[in-house]
Amino acid sequence: MRKWAGRRYWLVGASEGLGRALAQRMSAAGVELVLSARTAPRLEALAAELPGRALALPCDVGDRASVTAAAAAAGELDGVVYLAGVYWPMRAQDWDAEKAEAMADLNFTGAVRVMGAVMPGMVARGRGHLVLTGSLAAFRGLPGAIGYAAGKAGLAALAESMQCDLRGSGIAVQLANPGYIRTRLTAKNDFAMPAIMEPEAAARTMFAFMGTDRFRLSFPVPFAWLFRAAALLPDPLYFRLFARR
Repeated sequence: MRKWAGRRYWLVGASEGLGRALAQRMSAAGVELVLSARTAPRLEALAAELPGRALALPCDVGDRASVTAAAAAAGELDGVVYLAGVYWPMRAQDWDAEKAEAMADLNFTGAVRVMGAVMPGMVARGRGHLVLTGSLAAFRGLPGAIGYAAGKAGLAALAESMQCDLRGSGIAVQLANPGYIRTRLTAKNDFAMPAIMEPEAAARTMFAFMGTDRFRLSFPVPFAWLFRAAALLPDPLYFRLFARR
């Protein structure tokens, strides 16, 4: 089990939803937090209400200069949790170039920027903990998920590559793949969302996972099994079952 008291973690995407709930749980466990998102007032309000030490550090993961500056201001870290992301439901027939690019950029490329900013220091120290927040949508392309599913699939591949390179180095890598979580993002959906979780429940599951040595967690179970099984289906059967008519 990982020891939390006295550790210093940077939560990127901490102002609401899962990030906010995870910040509350980690702070209660004695973790000193650096909280980042684009909106300073929300970060400052969260930092003020947490029981432990917390620094509000606005950062735009879509801007490499902003990420570099924030990483420098954050200082030496024991861990980083990447939670930033955006989402709009989108079919290929309704392609919105600006929103599709934003999902690919913030959900995937933003993580590349953040990991690139903190990796040199962790490699030099020979220790660290890097957690990427993916999605069950990463297992296979889904209908109405242009931009989002692709970005999360890229994030999963990034985490796997990092694990290949860093395993045994003293730098732990983890990938959390949650299903539906009740947030302002999922509120955009006009379809039933099976096994939807409240942010606090998702944060409890994710934080417990972060205390283990496991690389990947897909949750909630058994809903996650559906996505894992879909990844094994041959293409003709998969598209027959999942393609929209």
